[in-house]
Amino acid sequence: MRDAASTPATTSFLKGDSEAAALIAAFDWSSTSLGPIADWPEPVKSIVGMMLHSPLPIVTLWGEAGVMIYNDAYSGFAGGRHPRLLGSDVREGWPEVADFNDNVVRTVFRQGRTLSYKDQELTLNRGGGPAQVWMNLDYSPVIGENGTPLGVIAIVVETTEKVAADRQLRDERLRLQQMYEQAPSFMAMLEGPEHRFTLVNEAYQELIGHRDVLGKPVAEALPDAAEQGYIRILDEVFVSGRAFRSSGARFDVQPPNGGAPQTRFVDFVFQPIADAIGTITGIFVDGIDVTDRIVAQETIRASEAQFRTFAQAMPNHVWTALPNGPLDWFNERVGEYSGREPQELLGTGWVEIVHPDDRTDAAAQWQAALAAGEKYQTEFRIRSAAGEYRWHLVRALPIRSDAGEILRWIGTNTDIHEQKLAEVETVRDRDRLWTLSQELMLVCDYEGVVTAVNPSATRLLGWSECEMVGKTLSDFVHPDDIARTAAEVGKLSEGATTLAFENRYLCKDGSYRLLDWTAVPDAGRIHAIGRDITEERRLARDRDRIWNLSPVLKVVASRAGVVSAVNPSWTNVLGWQPDETIGRNIVEFVESEDRDAATARLARVSTGGTIMSSESVLVTRDGGRRRIAWTSVPDADTIYAFGRDITAETEAAAALASSEAALRQAQKMEAIGQLTGGVAHDFNNLLQVVSGNLQLLSRDIAGNEKAGRRIHNAMEGVARGSRLASQLLAFGRRQPLAPKVINLGKLIRGMDEMLRRALGEAVEIESVVAGGLWNTLVDPGNVENALLNLAINARDAMEGSGKLTIEAGNAVLDSAYARLHPDVVPGRYVMLAVTDTGSGIPADIVDKVFDPFFSTKPEGKGTGLGLSMVYGFVKQSGGHVKIYSEPGEGTTIRLYLPRSGDSEDELVSLDSGPIAGGTETILVAEDDKGVRETVIETLTDLGYRVLQAPDAKSALAIVESGIPIDLLFTDVVMPGPMKSTELARKAVERIPGISVLFTSGYTENSIVHEGRLDEGVELLSKPYSLEQLARKVRHQLANAAQRRQATSPAEPLQPAPAAAEKLTVLLCEDDALIAMATVDMLEELGHSVLEAGTARAALDVLDKTEVDILLTDVGLPDMPGTALVEKARAARPSLPVIFATGHSRVEGAEANARTALVVKPYRQMDLEAAIARVMNAAAEGG
Repeated sequence: MRDAASTPATTSFLKGDSEAAALIAAFDWSSTSLGPIADWPEPVKSIVGMMLHSPLPIVTLWGEAGVMIYNDAYSGFAGGRHPRLLGSDVREGWPEVADFNDNVVRTVFRQGRTLSYKDQELTLNRGGGPAQVWMNLDYSPVIGENGTPLGVIAIVVETTEKVAADRQLRDERLRLQQMYEQAPSFMAMLEGPEHRFTLVNEAYQELIGHRDVLGKPVAEALPDAAEQGYIRILDEVFVSGRAFRSSGARFDVQPPNGGAPQTRFVDFVFQPIADAIGTITGIFVDGIDVTDRIVAQETIRASEAQFRTFAQAMPNHVWTALPNGPLDWFNERVGEYSGREPQELLGTGWVEIVHPDDRTDAAAQWQAALAAGEKYQTEFRIRSAAGEYRWHLVRALPIRSDAGEILRWIGTNTDIHEQKLAEVETVRDRDRLWTLSQELMLVCDYEGVVTAVNPSATRLLGWSECEMVGKTLSDFVHPDDIARTAAEVGKLSEGATTLAFENRYLCKDGSYRLLDWTAVPDAGRIHAIGRDITEERRLARDRDRIWNLSPVLKVVASRAGVVSAVNPSWTNVLGWQPDETIGRNIVEFVESEDRDAATARLARVSTGGTIMSSESVLVTRDGGRRRIAWTSVPDADTIYAFGRDITAETEAAAALASSEAALRQAQKMEAIGQLTGGVAHDFNNLLQVVSGNLQLLSRDIAGNEKAGRRIHNAMEGVARGSRLASQLLAFGRRQPLAPKVINLGKLIRGMDEMLRRALGEAVEIESVVAGGLWNTLVDPGNVENALLNLAINARDAMEGSGKLTIEAGNAVLDSAYARLHPDVVPGRYVMLAVTDTGSGIPADIVDKVFDPFFSTKPEGKGTGLGLSMVYGFVKQSGGHVKIYSEPGEGTTIRLYLPRSGDSEDELVSLDSGPIAGGTETILVAEDDKGVRETVIETLTDLGYRVLQAPDAKSALAIVESGIPIDLLFTDVVMPGPMKSTELARKAVERIPGISVLFTSGYTENSIVHEGRLDEGVELLSKPYSLEQLARKVRHQLANAAQRRQATSPAEPLQPAPAAAEKLTVLLCEDDALIAMATVDMLEELGHSVLEAGTARAALDVLDKTEVDILLTDVGLPDMPGTALVEKARAARPSLPVIFATGHSRVEGAEANARTALVVKPYRQMDLEAAIARVMNAAAEGG
């Protein structure tokens, strides 16, 4: 926009056709610090008017801001920034050099000083991006009329092209100077007729010994050159204007510091230099120092002369050839032998004296050697002057320079005619060897193609020569050996030699032979000899098998006893590995007590004596001991020893005596056990009669307190008698055990209160249970009795006062312990130990404490059966007992019970519900009349129909009579030919639904094996109470009835009504038949059934699956049904539950509307009604 205040009068100083003037006139200067043109001071207008007419690039900077006004010449300098620069502040117009312009304003405008720069380098962006520019800059201040600064005037002349050209010229001069200085040839410039030095390079300085020659004439600078005629030559060149060249010229250089002159040889040129009109003004000297070449040539000439003198003295032919092959010299022996003049043999003339049959091959090999630059060696026949052709060995080697270039060839011909004739004879011998050799000889190329085989190929492999030649080795080598064979052929093709290599070759009959090869490469062929080692290797394998598989220890040692080899039996028996044995003396392995004797035997064998039989105890790697019987035989410097491990025999002999004693002890204990078992059986029967009649009598005298006390006292006596019988059975290992997986730590803690009451306050009890205690599989009741017996014995040993320590921990009894205790099976055990601080047991009787009726207590203080019972129970459980005692210190008895890896069982408590009877028929088989009568009376009182038999045969007759019988209640041990187990089996065969209940006070091994009841057998041990009898009989009959219902054909029924809703029922029942029938009934009612045989399995189902009802038997194998329900409802409190039992109620069951009971045998309608009750209660929130 044009300045509003501008008028023609005010802009008269802008006259002219200048573009800048027009732009200035049109610019709105009121927006700048300079203000409108009308307000510009006169000096400003004058300076601007003058600037616009100047051809030089001028820019003015006005005021502190440096407002820019410039002329047309400067606009060209501004480039792409014009016209934006006009009227802008200089710092903003040229931001990339703002600091530079700030200094200009500060120095020139503020201080009134001038600035001048020549070839100033700046980086400016003139529209094409940042670029380097060079300028001449002159800055002057503009002063107002009153002496105040108005601005700065700057003359800007760009010198970029000049600076670039100067730099290029300087660089060219520098490169030329460097090239001149670094040139390998020597150079000098001589001017005028006096040949004054104006330039010399480094190479020239080295030639003349670095003398100061610049500016001096040659005659003055190098007087030695004048003496050698070089100035005369320079004068001729300067006068004639013709160049002078010389090769190998000698120049003796005088060292600047004196001394003998040095001879140099040079190739040089004196080149005249003329001006524009052709006048010679100087001479350019250029050349190279060839001293080393000349000296080498002289040396070679001298060496050649020496060589030829030497070659002439040699008795064989000597010749030389040029690098490209033509022969150029022969010694006199060649001419004397061939009768030819040397000129006739030069070049390729030598071929004429070579046998015609050998010429082509000889020439071809010579050309090959020339091409490769390698040694030439061949054999051919050369014609003598007499016309005879004789064989010669011809060799030639290249002579090379230091740079590796071939200078010439030197060759010799050596007469080998007689040797060749001998070789022919050798070939005949070799052919005989090839034909007659028993070993396979084979020739093949580097690709493995067979080119020849000797006749042994047919003898060994069955193949003829024509069947093998032309085929590859892989056609005959075993497939598993092909890769190794190919690798070996590869090594041979690279020049290696095979000294030993084995592979298998195919025979014509399909078998394979093992061959051991040696082979060498030669002239593109592999020559191999194979030895058949098939039988040799088989014998070696047999020897190895004998060495490796023999159970006898085999040792090879030096005469000094240092072991060099042992067979595997050494390691198998003693544990020492070969690398732990070899190099050590055999005596080092002998037990220290036997070493003196072993050393004496070694000395005897080392002197040549054979020892057929000796024994020594050797220490095993794990610290054990093995007794070895040796046979030792010397042979030369070696001892061969053969050892047989007789440890077991020795131990067996030692154990035999121990076993005989143990057998006698076992027989004694067995006899006592049989006796005590029989006594216990009869005693239990007597107790059963007394107990049964006392219990029946108690009903008759109900209300008679005095008689009741007497009966109670009598029953106490029966109980003590029962305990005595139980102890007798325990010692005799005749008691039936019901083992459970238990944790002894819990059992000990559970007995703590009982033990404190039993032992009294004067006995301090400490229980120590190890962390991570394993479980054990034992009868819990018997463990409690054993612990109680041990505690009471300890109390008596401490006379009622002292400290009792009960420990439980994990233990491992290893094979070493088992060897010392033959009754122990190595393995893991749970250890229960009882330690007292009593008087201890004397050593002479400690081994008798487990004998029955043996006691250290005063007469009348004990039965002597307590420890016997513990011993019998532990042994019957598969455990081990150990006693430690020190008189005056105390006693420790340790029970080792077998470890169980199963989880702990929940102990099932006895049902304490009401006694119930029935109307079923029961057959009682009991030989003891008193027992039989009490049982009959009890069962009859309970409403049962009772049949009786005094023995098994009579009972079987009743069974076979066809009378319906629901339960067979039979004694285990009865007189007569038929056993009770056979009676039970036949009864079940004849009456499939019958239930069997055994009773006995002594089970023998008929229904108890390894101390445990046989699977599926039910037993009621004598003596039993009438209440126990009633409960057991009712339980048996209820389960039998449920099974019969499950297996009997279903009565014709109307189809079961569809369930109101399909429920998921979890059935927990261990009896398979009852479970199957119950599942059928539930599914007919439309429900889905999940089955579990144990409480734990049922809990797993509940954890993973949503069920609507839990239907469970009360008597489960791992925990009571009530315990299962308690655990289930702990997680799911509102779970509906139905108990299945043979009793009218379930003791301990939760009483609420969500709990129902079905009594065995139950029917489908019973289940349907129970389900309806519990589901309705659950729906109502009951």
